[in-house]
Amino acid sequence: MRELITADLVDLDLSADTKEAAARSLAARMAAAGRVTDLDGFLADVAAREEQMPTGLDGGIGIPHCRSEHVTEPTLAFGRSAARIDFGAPDGPADLIFLIAAPAGADSDHLSILSSLARSLMDTAFTDALRSADEPERVAALIRRDGRTEAPGEAAQATTATGTPRAAATGTPRATATGTPRATVTEPQAPAAPFRIVAVTSCPTGIAHTYMAAESLERAAAEAGAELVVETQGSAGFDRLPAATIAAADAVIFAHDVEVRDKGRFAGKPTVDVGVKAGINRPAELVAEAREKAARGETSAPADGPEQGSAPMDAGAAAGDGFGTRLRTWLMTGVSYMVPFVAAGGLLIALAFAIGGYEIASAKSVADHFVWTETASWAALLFQVGGAAFTFLVPVLAGYIAYGMADRPGLVPGFVGGFIATTIKAGFLGGLVAGLIAGAVVMGIQRFSVPGALRGIMPVVVIPLISSAVVGSLMFVVIGKPIASAQQSMTDWLNSLSGANAVILGVILGLMMCFDLGGPVNKVAYAFATGGIAASDPSTGSLKIMAAVMAAGMVPPLAMALATTVRGRLFTKAERENGKAAWVLGASFISEGAIPFAAADPLRVIPSAMAGGAVTGALSMAFDCTLRAPHGGIFVVPLIGRPFLYLLAIVAGTAVSTGLVIFLKGLRKTARPEADRVPAAGRAESGATGDESKAAVTV
Repeated sequence: MRELITADLVDLDLSADTKEAAARSLAARMAAAGRVTDLDGFLADVAAREEQMPTGLDGGIGIPHCRSEHVTEPTLAFGRSAARIDFGAPDGPADLIFLIAAPAGADSDHLSILSSLARSLMDTAFTDALRSADEPERVAALIRRDGRTEAPGEAAQATTATGTPRAAATGTPRATATGTPRATVTEPQAPAAPFRIVAVTSCPTGIAHTYMAAESLERAAAEAGAELVVETQGSAGFDRLPAATIAAADAVIFAHDVEVRDKGRFAGKPTVDVGVKAGINRPAELVAEAREKAARGETSAPADGPEQGSAPMDAGAAAGDGFGTRLRTWLMTGVSYMVPFVAAGGLLIALAFAIGGYEIASAKSVADHFVWTETASWAALLFQVGGAAFTFLVPVLAGYIAYGMADRPGLVPGFVGGFIATTIKAGFLGGLVAGLIAGAVVMGIQRFSVPGALRGIMPVVVIPLISSAVVGSLMFVVIGKPIASAQQSMTDWLNSLSGANAVILGVILGLMMCFDLGGPVNKVAYAFATGGIAASDPSTGSLKIMAAVMAAGMVPPLAMALATTVRGRLFTKAERENGKAAWVLGASFISEGAIPFAAADPLRVIPSAMAGGAVTGALSMAFDCTLRAPHGGIFVVPLIGRPFLYLLAIVAGTAVSTGLVIFLKGLRKTARPEADRVPAAGRAESGATGDESKAAVTV
């Protein structure tokens, strides 16, 4: 097994002026050393990771990193920039750049080395030594040594690099009863119990930020006289904190950018929930905030017993997020839980129509009349089961919006409010409002401090009782009827759409469906469409909107699949493989099939997808196409009104997106300097001169 870093992977005069150029220069050294097999493919993976979150850290450090199938073994390249390069750190550009590359299936030993390096970067003595070193061999030796042993100042801590829980020692001395040394044996005074914190850190790749946040939190806790134990949920796996340690903790800190695994273990504790970079950049504030929440008796997830489950990732907004961000998160929580009901119920109804025709909607209840040998009875059965699933749409939407805001105590008032919205015909809008009100009421109740004896019945009796009464009263008496009137007005407006107005709406919906490919904006457009057809007798306008939304959502993956087929050289090997799957995903109306392409090249892929989606949405509305099924792609074409024109709209949009993405990627390939397209080793062998040659040869 070769060294993680060698002298030829060190550039002490990195001349790049952007983070992309810096990554390319350092990656070229990896490729020349035979550690990266596809330079462009690897850089696409680095760029996709950078899109998730900037990799700049305070103290002039940039750590672009990723796991990639184009990496043969865990590798680190280092560059030192006199000009400094912006990696998005709060305190400004970086002069120390570490490009960390791990194979897609990296083994735990190498990931342990990478995580140990991440911790070392938090030590100023280590970074000062890197800035003063004048030989690449010296830098490589420094990094290798600190990657294998404890960083300066860590010798007193029981530390592992594989995710084993570590405790920050408080160092509190024991004193005699008088506080002075005495020759005689005296019963010592028991020291005050330290404030105990348990923490979990994690990031998308689990290589660098996870362990840096752990290091920062441990140091901040030690300085504050607190006892802190961290569970690092990294790529090398994680060791669970003992149940006794969690039970004894006074507070919890989550510093994470991916879902905390088995989050329910920490239920009922004062909790600080932030992104992983907050754990790196402001750990002292987080420790202080944990103390304050514990002092107020504030808990974010009441404990209901051992069966307590973990909330979804979007159930808790990170501290510091604006109201708009939190509102979007709450709404998307509700929509994400509603979508399976839409798909199941909608497809059952669509199948019923295919078997028994549209008149099946007026069939008698199958509970009273069902003949096993009649096709009509089976069609009626499917229709009525699908209709039953559809009756849950608004209650589920409202219930899980409230759940996203207030966790499990929000479910009861949310479902109650959503059912009332259905009863008074307030529809989709009523469900949105009911969910937000329910969550707000529960959050307000949770702010009150209650005696310890009452805490056990709060989540199962007091909160559901009070919140349901408040939400129900508001929906029935105060705001329900105005919302129902607004819902009816919107329905009437949709029915009146024709000509240019309908086409404009199709453009807008097409743009929304293709903007973030299954993200919040996409889900808003989809929820708007499915909310319209959820009625027992959906209007023609609602059916047109559903058709336009599904058609536009099919375009991005189909376009990427076609582009990788006709111009494969513009895409990496991994993208060409993804293109094969995108054919099926696009045909099935799964917009997420285009996400790998958008993540690697968002500035070219997303605008191209949006252009094609807008064309398809406009044509679908102009052709007066209708759709009664909320999902299914080409497999529900028999249920589409004017199916041939509908398919034509999809083909036209796909062609527009394909042509545009090929054009934009072709410009990039043409504009890239020839030297950048040749691997670093090749440039050195062909006699490249100047800075390019300098970057390619072994220092």
